[in-house]
Amino acid sequence: MYRRLWRAISTLIVFGLLFVTPARAADPEIDKLLRSPVGKDWVTNGGNLTNNRYSTLKQIDTTNVGKLKGAWMTRLKGSGVGGKYSLEASPLVKDGIMYVVTGNDDVFAMNAKTGEMIWEYWSGIEQNISTVCCGWVNRGLAMGDGLIYLGQLDANVVALDMKTGKVAWKTPIEKWQNGYGVTSAPLYYDGMIYSGITGGEFGVRGRLTALDAKTGEIKWRWFTLPAPGEKGSETWPAGTDHSMRGGAAIWNTPAVDPELGLLYFAVGNCGPDYDGSMREGDNLFCTSMVALKAKTGEYAWHFQQVHHDIWDYDAASPVVLFDTVIDGQPRKGIAEAGRTGWVYILDRTNGKPLIGINEKPVPQEPRQKTAATQPIPVGDPVVPQCAEKIPGYDEAGCLYTPFWESPVLIQPSGIGGTNWSPMPYSPDTGYLYVPGTVRTSAFVRNSSQYTTGQRYTGGGQAAPIGSPMTGTFTAIDAKTNKIAWQTKTPYRVGGGGGSTVTAGGLVLRGEPDGNFLALDAKTGQELFRFQTGFGADAPPVVYEVDGEEFIAIAAGGNSMQGSAYGDAIWTFSLKGQLGPLWAPPAPATVAGPTGPIAAGVDAVKIGANNTEYSFAPARTRIKAGTTVSFTNVGDIPHDSTSLVQTDGWSTGVLTKGETKTVKFDKPGTYYYICSPHPWMYGQVIVE
Repeated sequence: MYRRLWRAISTLIVFGLLFVTPARAADPEIDKLLRSPVGKDWVTNGGNLTNNRYSTLKQIDTTNVGKLKGAWMTRLKGSGVGGKYSLEASPLVKDGIMYVVTGNDDVFAMNAKTGEMIWEYWSGIEQNISTVCCGWVNRGLAMGDGLIYLGQLDANVVALDMKTGKVAWKTPIEKWQNGYGVTSAPLYYDGMIYSGITGGEFGVRGRLTALDAKTGEIKWRWFTLPAPGEKGSETWPAGTDHSMRGGAAIWNTPAVDPELGLLYFAVGNCGPDYDGSMREGDNLFCTSMVALKAKTGEYAWHFQQVHHDIWDYDAASPVVLFDTVIDGQPRKGIAEAGRTGWVYILDRTNGKPLIGINEKPVPQEPRQKTAATQPIPVGDPVVPQCAEKIPGYDEAGCLYTPFWESPVLIQPSGIGGTNWSPMPYSPDTGYLYVPGTVRTSAFVRNSSQYTTGQRYTGGGQAAPIGSPMTGTFTAIDAKTNKIAWQTKTPYRVGGGGGSTVTAGGLVLRGEPDGNFLALDAKTGQELFRFQTGFGADAPPVVYEVDGEEFIAIAAGGNSMQGSAYGDAIWTFSLKGQLGPLWAPPAPATVAGPTGPIAAGVDAVKIGANNTEYSFAPARTRIKAGTTVSFTNVGDIPHDSTSLVQTDGWSTGVLTKGETKTVKFDKPGTYYYICSPHPWMYGQVIVE
């Protein structure tokens, strides 16, 4: 009797649980679009769940792309205009409405056919966030369940009503004061929102956060840095808590394979970036590609691109999923373009190399606890792997040359290879399209003490004065990892931007000089060029409204590239009537300060004239014995530090409004940088 009663109660309990907690229904329409090839709508950052940025639209193709003109151009009301901001987001388009976010985390909805504004969301974000690494930027949005989602620099994830722009929910996933933020576009999938987090230069503990898409409730977190006893903890020094502040941020939008139930993403650099002396071991999961079970966050596999990274070679660009045939066998691939200049191509079912990747011995520096070997892919790198000797530097090295307290030249630099830029894949050509930066840096290590919310890099790097800064754009054959074709660019193109590929045989991309380009996907031949008037450093998107195909790109500049800032959304079509704008000032192609020399000026302002990452004047001439004042008038902390270590001068970190002075007694030419933002250059000529 009791057994029958217990069986009945158990049945009721199970039935009750099934009845009161059904699986939460996702957005069926968005879910279908995410799983399908990209057509008339562009509903997620990478086009669909693969991140392959491939559009099946082909009304615009290689035969008629030269007839494109501007269909409309809309300005985003001054949002994110200024030297501290970058405009790098891909717009989203659904049912004839376009949604785009700026570097100030402001969101705009527009008529995708006319550019007419429908609604605006102004973030009201604090302008004195001091833990921003590399410029104010937001790389895109997600959509689902009738909401638009974004991450903000203040480490909030926000959901907006698609029809009105009103805030539906806002969830903090950390505190920006502790070094955290969000710059990546989130991913909507199966009723969840997935978001990475920034802060690799501030001693954070990286993580992926999964939130309920309707409510904003945090469902689970997966930490990219293992706690003691967790998988990967054996790759950190035993008996220490170094991994708890080891960086490993996630800068990119994940991808998903619904059939495998796996979610994929790339993980950034370790902290402190340049000092490996106190973190002996491979330091998982820094600089790795990772797969988790999408529903639970349970670990599936990983592949580390750089063991014990001391060069800031973080894996920052989005992973790309693709299907291919190798040796007559169908294979499921995943690829990521690293800052090493290599593309890493794996089997996405298990994380094993799809094409060869061999562990090879590399140069050693025992004080840096360097790894004995590094994984070197079979195939071709997209940028040079060794630096050329430059006067004034004792050593010129290659990709894995270590360093200590004397500057060592290395190429690709930590801002080389591909950095944040998405890489599309075309099933028609079988090519991956990779933007690259070619830049030599002088690397140096120094001691760094951890303080919550303060920079924690353990050294730095900067391009030597007068050294060239150029780029490459490369088609890589995904079956061989070898170059199919490559073009050299006069500017760096790996620090933003990216491209999109279409069934019309086109590769679409912008350049920091303001030009929007269309190339033949098979050959790389340039077919179309249009001047947008602002730095075109965002990935384009392709969509259709009322049977007409459009191409859209955000043009507003990039703070690290130094390209011309603005707030424009350009769209193009075969029926367009708008012509190009005047070309803006071109970004620098040689490292060093620019502009006229100001005679007799003994006061330098940092962050003046709405250009956060600059010195004003950048070049000044004074007499020996003059004391020069450096005042931070920008929104975030800066310093002024000599590029020549034997000079030994630095203002130290200056908060907003703070001033420090330096006296220059000896004649000569003194170059300096802002060490947290080493793309800022200044010059003092002492007579």
